[in-house]
Amino acid sequence: MPLHKDDPKALGGYRIVDRLGSGGMGVVYLGRSRSGREVAVKLVHAQYAEDAVFRARFRQEIEAVRKVSGAFTAPVVDADPEAVRPWMATQYVPGAALSARIREAGPLKGAELRRLALGLVEALRDIHRAGVVHRDLKPANVLMAEDGPRVIDFGISRATENQTLTETGHAIGTPPFMSPEQFKDARSVGPASDVFSLGALLVFAATGRGPFDAESPYMTAYRVMHEEPSVDSVAEPLRAVLVRCLAKEADGRPGLEDLGRELAKVLPEPEAGDEQTVTLRVPPARATPEEPVRTLRPGRGSRLRRWPVLAGAAAVLAVALTVSFLYDPFKRSDTTAEPDSTGAEFSRWDPLPNGWQPWRTSVFGTAASGVRKPLGGVAGVADGDSLSCTTGRGALYCGGGGTLPIRVDGATGRILWRADSLPSGVSREKYGSTLLGVHEDAVLLTQSVVNSAGNDTTATLVALDPGTGARLWSRVTHGYDQEPALVGDLLLVPDGKRVTARDPRDGTARWTTTLPAGADYGCRFHDVDGLPYAGCTNAGTPSRTVFYAVDPADGTTREVSVPDGDAVHVGAVDGDLAFVMSSRQDGRTSAETEYTEALLIDPDTAAVRRKKLAGSPRGRVSLVGGVLCFASSSGLLTAYAPATGERLWETPTTLQQPGEPVADGRGRTVFVASASGRVAALDIATGDLLWESPARADHVGGMGYQSAGVFLDEGALMVLSPDGTVFTLDPGHPDREPVSG
Repeated sequence: MPLHKDDPKALGGYRIVDRLGSGGMGVVYLGRSRSGREVAVKLVHAQYAEDAVFRARFRQEIEAVRKVSGAFTAPVVDADPEAVRPWMATQYVPGAALSARIREAGPLKGAELRRLALGLVEALRDIHRAGVVHRDLKPANVLMAEDGPRVIDFGISRATENQTLTETGHAIGTPPFMSPEQFKDARSVGPASDVFSLGALLVFAATGRGPFDAESPYMTAYRVMHEEPSVDSVAEPLRAVLVRCLAKEADGRPGLEDLGRELAKVLPEPEAGDEQTVTLRVPPARATPEEPVRTLRPGRGSRLRRWPVLAGAAAVLAVALTVSFLYDPFKRSDTTAEPDSTGAEFSRWDPLPNGWQPWRTSVFGTAASGVRKPLGGVAGVADGDSLSCTTGRGALYCGGGGTLPIRVDGATGRILWRADSLPSGVSREKYGSTLLGVHEDAVLLTQSVVNSAGNDTTATLVALDPGTGARLWSRVTHGYDQEPALVGDLLLVPDGKRVTARDPRDGTARWTTTLPAGADYGCRFHDVDGLPYAGCTNAGTPSRTVFYAVDPADGTTREVSVPDGDAVHVGAVDGDLAFVMSSRQDGRTSAETEYTEALLIDPDTAAVRRKKLAGSPRGRVSLVGGVLCFASSSGLLTAYAPATGERLWETPTTLQQPGEPVADGRGRTVFVASASGRVAALDIATGDLLWESPARADHVGGMGYQSAGVFLDEGALMVLSPDGTVFTLDPGHPDREPVSG
């Protein structure tokens, strides 16, 4: 991973030659001594260097690693915990993390699983003999070296006699691999806790799934404390050994000596010639922890049945998980450059806009011109309101309920103007604006005003000057509940089934047509490869959808039949209209939409190809880079081939309630953002998790549910969080800290 221009040239006499990774608490570099010895150098972020408690924890980590010596750990070589920015150098271990190994090549078996299990038992034995409890044994903290595994990252370990830095009510660790006692009382954690974590890790290594995976960290914690592990996929007799490791009570778990003997017995030496060599495509493992790769699945039993018990445990879980997320690391792979078919390297990422810098601001910030402050002086989203944004001309334009339209400069994050479009005498609560798009020299939006009696709404189509925010033209519309759409060089404005096409530049009408759909159908417009289509759906059972191709020249329509059912249009594939069929959620506790089929319809012949989607994916869906990508509320992203229904990949992320997946300009990377302002990037072809950014929203909750949005500005990302936080990212260096816009 290339060095950044502000990275140090040397640390403690070690020349810095490369970046290995960046975590939430620091950066890890590849260093080289004068003799040529390579080390991994962990440098604490400047903001934590001033924190006395964090500095004490880092000092404790150094002491813990120095105490431990063994064949299966990475020893400390040098350190300076008293430096302005504390650092520590450990032996550099070339090799992929266990999490990456399993993501790339699947579960371990045979000699590879035996070597891992026995190596980790020996590593824990050395750690415990030194009087240290690791407390965060997980796949990302295990490096797969050629001569056996290495346990790394003692950042939250502690000496068994040292309780001073373990605070009451706080648990530290990674939920899928934490022991029950870590959630209940971190001060009581002993060596048996590491045995529990080892059992969970070995289940993951043998199956690719953790024994307590669930929809969220809170449900995972509940399962760890109250439910039996899910180990049906582990073959006997190994299963019985791992079940003992996962006993809820610490004294019910085997000691390491016994465990080593049992594992050696149930994982016998392979016969000659049985050993396999796995070649990974992943880069060398980072010396900073990664979140474990998990395949999430629903917990057992009905949520309605389990909710009273969960409510009783809520206080314990809420406190217990607090600190574990403080240690949620920033994860990325080295994806800055990749070889093409000739072997030459090219950048994965598009160039950034001229003058770009990472920034962070708020929709409710102070504007440079126009209306400087938000309506009513309120810097927040009211309950029930939402925000909308669009991009164009190197800027992000946003509006929303109770929110005047603004322009945010894409390069600097400055709010250049806030439009003075509020009619006289109208309060914030009765005003709303929705951005439609940018066409040449016009920013197009609708604004709605509720009358004083609260029983009628006036909708107005408005065009603003993108440079100043001044009004160019406006037209009152009569279809408040039907959103206009910008398609190509037409602004399509519905009024019931009657549609008027207007010129975006001056608002003049070009033509008017009437859609043939029945009175009980609601219609909206879609841009399909630059051509307008009207999608009309009724609310019957089953629901029915009909599409109309609209001639942009005169409004002539041509019907395209869609099979009965809840069809959701997602785009076009090789000229065919693409849909996914959703299933009704009647009587179910989950609010997430579940999808069962993919449909491709030839708009000329009406021929229909329909394919089942294995596993019935849930969540928000979009067509990215030619594949269907689903983002569930738990952060699980799943991709399917629309032509075959084949599941291409499934990748968990730490995002909660992510928004709609968005592809980069090349169709090679998919981005998704959560309500907390955390962004993940994945390779569309393979599903590899390239990186996750830190959360950057000011707060989550209190504004009603709205998903985050990702927008492209040449090679940069602009992200809108539901609370109104807006920030930008360089996909090539997403860990760069933003400056205030």
